[in-house]
Amino acid sequence: MTSIADFTVTTNRGEPLDLAQKQGKVLLVVNTASQCGFTPQYDGLEALYQTYGERDFEVLGFPCNQFGGQEPGEAEEIAQFCKVNFGVSFPLMAKVEVNGPEASPLFDWLKREAKGVLGTRAIKWNFTKFLIDRDGSVVRRYGPSDKPANIAADIEALL
Repeated sequence: MTSIADFTVTTNRGEPLDLAQKQGKVLLVVNTASQCGFTPQYDGLEALYQTYGERDFEVLGFPCNQFGGQEPGEAEEIAQFCKVNFGVSFPLMAKVEVNGPEASPLFDWLKREAKGVLGTRAIKWNFTKFLIDRDGSVVRRYGPSDKPANIAADIEALL
């Protein structure tokens, strides 16, 4: 796989989404959780989406329950929580695993393309973020403690 366009994921409504449809957009792919200390980052992610969405930028949220069981809900309750508490309007996908033998092929590819601290591949926690350019290539990986607002300049540079 050489581009994010090579992948198909599942939306939180259970429908397939061919990421080739996102070609030409700048994307921020994030593994999320509703009961995490980083959950307030939904506000910052939504702010990025609102600020840059009209310029072909999109956030794709992938709920994940692999870290401390912090995303136990089903798709509908996750979407409702995000909308009510954080006004999330960016697309949320079906719950995925990001590490291990059941990891989403998309996240396996993201981890190969942009390694973490000290060259590690594994995602260490919720709200790890991957910035994708208009050609579908991974530009950079950001850790959970990297606030969405601090990514704005990198997004601007790609737009």
